Amino acid sequence: MSLTETKARPASSPSDSSAIAISIDGHTTVATEGELLVEAILREKEIPHICYHSPLMGPIQTCDTCLVEVGGKLVRSCGTTVSAGMQDVVTNSKRAQDARSEAFDVILGNHMLYCTVCDNNNENCRVHNTALELDVQHQNHPFTAKPYEVDMSNPFYRYDPSQCILCGQCVQACQTVEVNETLSIGWELDHPRVLWDGGMQIGGSSCVSCGHCITVCPCNALMERSMLGEAGFLTSIPTDSLNKLIDVVKELEPEMGYGPVMQVSQTEAKMREEHIDRTKTVCTYCGVGCSYDVWTRDRHILKIVPLHGESNQISTCVKGKFGWDFVNSKDRLQRPLIRHENGFREASWEEALSLIAQRLGAIKQEHGPDSIAVIVSSKASNEDGYLMQKFARSVIGTNNVDNCSRYCQAPATQGLFRTVGYGGDSGSIEDMGEAKLVLIVGSNTAESHPVIATRVKRAHKLHGQRMIVADVRMHEMAERADIFFRPRPGTDLAWLSAMSRYMFDNGFAKLDFLEKWVNNVDEYRKSLDPFTMEYAAEVCDVPLDTLHSVATEIAQAETMCVLWAMGITQHTDGSDASTAISNLLLVTGNYMRPGTGAYPLRGHNNVQGAGDIGAAPNTFPGYQSVTDDKVRTSFEKGWGVKLPGVRGFDNHEMVEAIHEGKLLAMYLAGEDMVYADSNSNLVAGAFEKLDFFVVQDIFFTETCRYADVILPAAPALEKDGTFTSTERRIQRFYQALPELGDSRADWKITQSLAQKMGAPWNYQHPSEIMTELASLSPLYAGCSYERLEGYNTLQWPVALDGTDQPLLYTEGFAFPDKKARLYPLVYHEPSDPPDSEFDLFLNNGRQLEHFHEGNMTNRVPGIYLETPESYVEISPELAHERSIASGQWVRLVNRYGAVKVKVLVTDRVEAKQVYLPLTSHVNLLSGNYVDPATHTPAYKETAVKMEILPERGENPLRPLNFRYSGKPTPQMGVEVERKWKRADYHFPGEPSLVQIQPAAPAGSK
Repeated sequence: MSLTETKARPASSPSDSSAIAISIDGHTTVATEGELLVEAILREKEIPHICYHSPLMGPIQTCDTCLVEVGGKLVRSCGTTVSAGMQDVVTNSKRAQDARSEAFDVILGNHMLYCTVCDNNNENCRVHNTALELDVQHQNHPFTAKPYEVDMSNPFYRYDPSQCILCGQCVQACQTVEVNETLSIGWELDHPRVLWDGGMQIGGSSCVSCGHCITVCPCNALMERSMLGEAGFLTSIPTDSLNKLIDVVKELEPEMGYGPVMQVSQTEAKMREEHIDRTKTVCTYCGVGCSYDVWTRDRHILKIVPLHGESNQISTCVKGKFGWDFVNSKDRLQRPLIRHENGFREASWEEALSLIAQRLGAIKQEHGPDSIAVIVSSKASNEDGYLMQKFARSVIGTNNVDNCSRYCQAPATQGLFRTVGYGGDSGSIEDMGEAKLVLIVGSNTAESHPVIATRVKRAHKLHGQRMIVADVRMHEMAERADIFFRPRPGTDLAWLSAMSRYMFDNGFAKLDFLEKWVNNVDEYRKSLDPFTMEYAAEVCDVPLDTLHSVATEIAQAETMCVLWAMGITQHTDGSDASTAISNLLLVTGNYMRPGTGAYPLRGHNNVQGAGDIGAAPNTFPGYQSVTDDKVRTSFEKGWGVKLPGVRGFDNHEMVEAIHEGKLLAMYLAGEDMVYADSNSNLVAGAFEKLDFFVVQDIFFTETCRYADVILPAAPALEKDGTFTSTERRIQRFYQALPELGDSRADWKITQSLAQKMGAPWNYQHPSEIMTELASLSPLYAGCSYERLEGYNTLQWPVALDGTDQPLLYTEGFAFPDKKARLYPLVYHEPSDPPDSEFDLFLNNGRQLEHFHEGNMTNRVPGIYLETPESYVEISPELAHERSIASGQWVRLVNRYGAVKVKVLVTDRVEAKQVYLPLTSHVNLLSGNYVDPATHTPAYKETAVKMEILPERGENPLRPLNFRYSGKPTPQMGVEVERKWKRADYHFPGEPSLVQIQPAAPAGSK
């Protein structure tokens, strides 16, 4: 049995360039110069290493259980690097073994072994496993409980100080991997313990419940509350009885030794395997693509264990680690619903599907296939989405099909199509961490894509990466940035283009790169004439010196990545501003190399995949044009039907077409379009006009109110499939729970409906759908479930032989001549600026703990407890001007609607800019302005006025929320040197000082 739960050591040998031979226990092995010695040893054999987790975490050096001899000297193998000539590493000497045993005995003084009745007795506790490996029978250091209460103040996890072995892995993870910098160890305390913000309690600290600390904890000191009383056969008994059982176990140890006790615990752990399932899944929230094992017992979700994910390794955020309870919500749709005179009634699948087939068939026959539209969920799987767009095209006969990337990422995709040819990230999350400079524009990365933020924060803190943030609102990444500036909303194109001109004018443009790899250079350079730095400073309302500082950083950076999101794309110039980003990357030569490139951060878990599989009105799967005769012929042959050859309606056009009487029916899956599309009142009004409306979802959303038939779908935990993340990474997820009630996986529903309408579909498993997709889309050509087995991943394009491309454009760009294209741009003012009546600029976006409108996260009790209500952020200046404080109720009003909400006064916003989280239904206030290239609504160009209401309530932030009063305590890790300075610390294997008592006086007794 492995002593650790860490990722398996690589089987391959180090590269020739850094490979050196070392001797371990007399055996010559190959290692990498500079790697940690413990890694080289673990490739050969197991040794204890309780505080060492992985290269990502690095050496912590608190436990001393990995001691070995090097050159006759005892050293911590986790804190020693491999060097040439290291010929005498000895792990199996009596001296080394005794020292390791001594170190572990000290650990047992901090940890009571009661494994049989411990919820963490699941063969992954490193303290338990090390006790077995060392054959511990008794301990010399008696266990002493620490004088602290168990901390249950966080809704998701608890800390038991008396079980804490002070290994520091939680601190290391918090300080150097997550980089939230909440945890530390009070080494100077009489009884050292883990501290939150330098204090004792979790609740009310800056802890964001990301779960890193629990994931790496090697024992039961930090545990998910969902595990407590649930994992073991005996652990659910009352606390008093449980404590008595623990006392019995401890009474047996002095006489019998730990051997029999551990044998019982081993047997009990094996028994647990029969009723605890561990299933690999992929996160169903944002587009980062975190993957992990979900532990379930029946329908109870015990915990999430990240470890092997290519995108995240040990990392999660609060939603990925703890945000899964929605799958068991009492609000889940479990049976089909059909509208009747008093609302909705339950129906059988047969009745519901027959009704849908009959109504859609009749509308198609009477009004033509283009009177019907299909909207695909970007939270459903690739296979789900593929069948829905195939249903639209081959069964209905229309290209009226779209997905929610229309609301967020379509402009970024358009900008990349224009300039480099592929509509996806040009590299991987790894490249973001390797870049010498990261430029973040219009992205609240730490809250919208928190695991990506961890990699950037880590590189910035530990490896000297530079960070520039341009955003209208102060957030965590802005606080950490080397340069942070606030462009006037909607003006980013101006300063981005000015940066490109500056590079040309001052000799920083990569002319050799441009000559070899880029077209339209002269035309583009001429288009930059208006974009002087002075012009950008005036238009963007940014100090000229700041822009010069930004330009200098960009010019001097060896490599640069640009990260952007909805702060760029949700404007009337979203496509153009995205194009300006790619233009700047081309001008500075920041493509085609590791640590460079364009990274539009995808919002939903499968919004990249939804575009890839053809859920768009103009493209078949693989972004192949529906108007291309050759492409269309290929799909007609593959699907065995004649296909339409004209572009269909996108989401925005569908709403217009309904109001115009052109679109009469819609089949929508997994999209609360009323609260997702802009101008909610207009959208709801359109849905009221539909002759027939089918909604497929897991909850009864606002959109469901307008449906004629509602079909109960299944979330990711209840089906098999694949998602494609923001870094183009295709990953499998597996069914962990049975479908709830009569709900069904989306692909099953669509197939059943297609069969009802005469299509000869007979897919037995999503793998067959992927095989078909791969046969028709060059992007996915070599993609198969076999190649994606387990934690294996592929980043498209995937060649027929299975070769993928983590870094794009290494041999040219995705155009016929292999050259990128600089794209000339013209600046236009934002569409809906504040005026005398609507005098406030309304910004909006995500919160870390919630996802969009909150349909899932509001049904997670712990998240709801931390953040039960929304609020509008206003600046201290505005609060002072209007004499209002946090908790005041206001109404935000504009031409399109109104929202009643509480005020939160914060310096994250300034002047007359206000910020509304998406859970506040901001779409009631957003208007009809769109990006002309993609029809993406200009959600970020909204002017409002604020009416102060008479009611005043409590602060909308709860004291439990990390924003309320959290004050992180940054440090560079565990600071183990402070432990070594303690008077009671003794390095194992060294002689102890003997206290000599003075001789008693003669004659005394």
